[in-house]
Amino acid sequence: MNRNLSGKVVVITGASRGIGAAALQAFAAQGAHVVAMARDAARITALARDIGPDAMALPCDMADWGAVDAAIGAVLARFGRIDVMINNAGVIDPISHIAEADPAAWGHSIDINLKGVFHGMKAVIPPMRAQGGGTIINVSSGAATNPLEGWSAYCAGKAGALMLTRAGHLEEGAHGLRILGLSPGTVATDMQVRIKASGINPVSQLDPSVHIPADWPARTLVWMCGPDADPWLGQDVSLRDVGVRKAVGLIA
Repeated sequence: MNRNLSGKVVVITGASRGIGAAALQAFAAQGAHVVAMARDAARITALARDIGPDAMALPCDMADWGAVDAAIGAVLARFGRIDVMINNAGVIDPISHIAEADPAAWGHSIDINLKGVFHGMKAVIPPMRAQGGGTIINVSSGAATNPLEGWSAYCAGKAGALMLTRAGHLEEGAHGLRILGLSPGTVATDMQVRIKASGINPVSQLDPSVHIPADWPARTLVWMCGPDADPWLGQDVSLRDVGVRKAVGLIA
């Protein structure tokens, strides 16, 4: 797949590792200016330095609206626009049954997985409207529609994020914004290590060999910025779909 994104400004949250870090590389390879946002300042600074002068690192906690608003302001001050926003930041913890869950930890998961997506969308929608368009992609999960034991916080957060995708498309589609989600399936990231160690629910029992590489969803995110993904506006693209994998060029 080759999509020319030269000069486009792409903001990626949760960019310090996994899908986010792979997406930085994938978009940079297509000529985009990439902005890495995450709490791990040292890691995103190193990633941006490796990519080169077209990359920017902004330490940011997506659960903190003031921090998100300020970070997006810094992007606009440097580049003057934002063409793509990838809301990828997310956490699996706490893995716990509802009856035993710590309320503070459960709420913090919602702050990141749901409110963080809202913060990202709220921050970029006005400038995208003003410039006449843009793409927002919320990284979703099969957990958005399927409950899993011990994952009540994660499932609830992802279900809410899917509804934000739907609501965002309803409200902003007429203003030229493309809003959609990506459900990548199980990906070989640090999150899967944490899931495996928990021993709770069938996902923890999966053999690591079945997980797809982080490069696959990263390349899919690039593909989703083009018109071939328009049929999924307001919905999640599922990377479990063989047709999608073929369209992206992941399989023959």
